[in-house]
Amino acid sequence: MPHKTRQRLRASPKSSGRGARIVARAKLPTRFGPFEILGIEGKSSQESAVALVRGPVRKAVPLVRIHSQCLTGDVLASERCDCRAQLELSLRRISAVPCGILLYLPQEGRGIGLMNKLRAYELQDLGMDTVEANEELGFAADSRDYAFSAAALKALGAKRIKLLSNNPDKVRQLESAGIRVVERVPCRPRTSRISRDYLETKRKKMGHLLGKL
Repeated sequence: MPHKTRQRLRASPKSSGRGARIVARAKLPTRFGPFEILGIEGKSSQESAVALVRGPVRKAVPLVRIHSQCLTGDVLASERCDCRAQLELSLRRISAVPCGILLYLPQEGRGIGLMNKLRAYELQDLGMDTVEANEELGFAADSRDYAFSAAALKALGAKRIKLLSNNPDKVRQLESAGIRVVERVPCRPRTSRISRDYLETKRKKMGHLLGKL
């Protein structure tokens, strides 16, 4: 690699948005359309995210999906949850508008991590719902904190957004962190019968705005 190119790459990370900094960016063609993919890091090693960006997000109000990593759903196509369906719906919706962001966060199992999520699956196989299983393991029903998400959005220049989400707590946390949610857009893909009990638990016990299932 030429010396000047190496210098540009070393100089590319920049700080913005209260501790979030963009550390890498590249083109990412997908079956949903072309995006720019960016790596974002925070102050600690626990704070990182990947953003897929479409269009001039600094000059408009982008459509935003904040999506928590789900290995079993996103990658392995599990029907225990609706995560992959929500991810694909979000990518289709964002690719159809002038500007948008999909922020992908390593918050497996609503923040409890992959191994604990699999332990929770064991308890669910014994009859517990997703909230009861998390609490049996000593965790909150939802351990996610969206402060870093807000910082990442600010680093991208998105301080006013339309949010693709069914989770009112996500809206509250983002607004408390300085992101103006001008509209909450429902994220309701078609899902299988297998995931219906999981969704019903989210609606009844976690306050997700899912309407009639």
